Amino acid sequence: MTEELKPQKRGRRIAMTSEEIDSFLAEERTCRVATIGPDGPHATPLWFGWDGAACWLYSITRSKRWADLMRDPRVSVVVDAGVEFQELRGVEITGTVEVVGELPRTGEPNDALTAIELLFARKYMGGDEMFHDGRHGWLRITPTKITSWDFRKMAAPQG
Repeated sequence: MTEELKPQKRGRRIAMTSEEIDSFLAEERTCRVATIGPDGPHATPLWFGWDGAACWLYSITRSKRWADLMRDPRVSVVVDAGVEFQELRGVEITGTVEVVGELPRTGEPNDALTAIELLFARKYMGGDEMFHDGRHGWLRITPTKITSWDFRKMAAPQG
C-alpha cells in the first residue's frame, strides 16, 4: 500500500475486528460501489472478492462505473447486512482502484489474478473455474480506510 490505512475513529465499540471483517466479507455476496462521475455520485451493486488486503471488483468494462473509475479512481464500497436495527452490520472500504490483467479479461494466465479468480469462482460459480465472457475486467481496490459496524455488539455485556 502506498498510504497507511487510516484507523476507525468513531464507533469503536461496535467496530468489527480484522477477523470479523474477513469473515463477514467472505460470506456476503453483494457490495454497493460508489463512484464519482461527471454528473456526480453513482452507486451500483456488484459482486466482489476480498483477499484480506484488497477488495476486488469484476466489472463490465463498458459500464458507467468503469468509465467513472478510469476518470477518477477514488471509490467507496459498502457491504451490509441485517434487517432490524440491532442486527445491522457492515463494512465500508474507501480507496483507489487499479486495473489488473488484460482488458477485457479473456483468461490469459496472470499470477496476480490466480488467487482472486479461484476465490471468486468458488464464491459465485460453485467451482474452481472462472468464467470469462470477454466483457469484464478486474479492479483492485487498495483501501485507505476501512470502517465497520456491528450493532449486535451494543446488546452484548461490556467486559
